[in-house]
Amino acid sequence: MAGEGSGGGGGAGSFEDEAEPTVTIGEYIEGIEAEELEADLVLGGDDGKECTYGGGYLKRQAVFSCLTCVPAGVAGVCTACSLACHDGHEVVELWTKRKFRCDCGNSKFGSHVCKLCPEKDPENPANSYNHNFKGSYCTCGRPYPDPEAEKQVEMIQCCICEDWFHEDHIGLNSIEEIPRDEEGEPLYEDFICPKCSPKCYFLKLYPDTIWASNKQSSAPQAETTNSTVMNGNSSLGDIEKSENGALINHLNCEKTSDNENCPKDSVAPEKASLDDSSDGKCKLGMNICSNTPSADSEKKMPFFMSKSWREVICRCETCTDFYAQQGVAYLIDKEDSIEEYEKVAKQKREKKLEQQEGVEANFLNSLDHVQKIEILSGINDMKNELQSFLETFDSSKPVTSEDIRAVFENLAKKKKQRLS
Repeated sequence: MAGEGSGGGGGAGSFEDEAEPTVTIGEYIEGIEAEELEADLVLGGDDGKECTYGGGYLKRQAVFSCLTCVPAGVAGVCTACSLACHDGHEVVELWTKRKFRCDCGNSKFGSHVCKLCPEKDPENPANSYNHNFKGSYCTCGRPYPDPEAEKQVEMIQCCICEDWFHEDHIGLNSIEEIPRDEEGEPLYEDFICPKCSPKCYFLKLYPDTIWASNKQSSAPQAETTNSTVMNGNSSLGDIEKSENGALINHLNCEKTSDNENCPKDSVAPEKASLDDSSDGKCKLGMNICSNTPSADSEKKMPFFMSKSWREVICRCETCTDFYAQQGVAYLIDKEDSIEEYEKVAKQKREKKLEQQEGVEANFLNSLDHVQKIEILSGINDMKNELQSFLETFDSSKPVTSEDIRAVFENLAKKKKQRLS
């Protein structure tokens, strides 16, 4: 802290240089509301009053790991249990996880009993756990926040394994390759890490509209070690790559005469051929099982998917069965996406605010005219008194109980004067 332990006349100058910025009441309230909105988005609008165990494996919910109760990091609890049963514990916030059921108080917690829902199965076998539950993230296994880092670096979450990654640890030559607009905001809706991208190589059968493009590029690059050549009118499937001198077509099969395993005459669909699959027909117009590119011959790279890309994915019976075999059937479930999760959270928040406004309106409507005037005058006095206090208060000093008492004494005097 500036000035601490220093002598002479330099201290005063230091304090002047590091004067804290002031904020208005309006700015302060806006900041609080923004924090409340962010919390609601993470918690999915969950008010944290009831354990979610009774709801089974929820499609998506906020999950926490208590390392005090389960140091091995192989258990997760819901929002309500993190507050009611693990207050004061070492709790790791995991943001959201898919298809998870609250573990609080089950066999993994030993003698600890859930206060909100004590009757639970010994374990939830369908739950999935990774090193995030131990407080470790990314391929580097560092915690977040990282106590050894000079600056906390933002991380991004893979929509498949749901691990979090530092942007410079996802196999790119530079973080500038990440699709962003001029202001640095992400242009992608979902990120798929290099470890998970091989199981999603079927996405390369789709046109480039499903891929998030950087302002300098129109499609993601699957190879960074060599140049990628793409026809401007073709899809990602038509990209030809040069790898160690051998050309590879859109199905990643070498163009050599002795390659008998490469499907012949398999052409990725043109953009216009992605018809609606609601009639049972495949959007791709091919068997996804036999035509999906192989990831074996390619360097594993991250995928950045465009806005609403999931809506484009084919939902015919053959493709749906293939997704299930790959373990990614949730990609065609609208409720699985973070976008839908946050949309529902916003709707719950708006409904909650409307209910609060309704309660306030009903309360005012229950009062007679004199009582209404008294309430509104009291609110106005409180606003003016707080504003006066903030304008005259010395920000270099802490707020004491005497200061608060003085505020309410002044309010009482004003009320007495108004009623006399």
